[in-house]
Amino acid sequence: METAELKKQLKEQIVKFLNLLSVKPEDIKDDEPLFGEGLGLDSIDSIELIVLLSREYGIEIKDPKEGRKILVDVNTMVAYIEKHRTK
Repeated sequence: METAELKKQLKEQIVKFLNLLSVKPEDIKDDEPLFGEGLGLDSIDSIELIVLLSREYGIEIKDPKEGRKILVDVNTMVAYIEKHRTK
């Protein structure tokens, strides 16, 4: 899967998995922070994103410090998925 296609798919999954009713996948910028001032996600959402990575891509994140480095923005998540996916 090409990077652009993976970004589109990931944005759709983020909206679906986190039940973001007021956000459309195309509204999420690739370099927009997912937490804080960006998309405004919280710690519960980070757990959901870790579950998403596990279910959809076979990526297990056990160390919270590693998770914080991965769940920065869509670009960072896609780069990590491309390197580590098992599905």
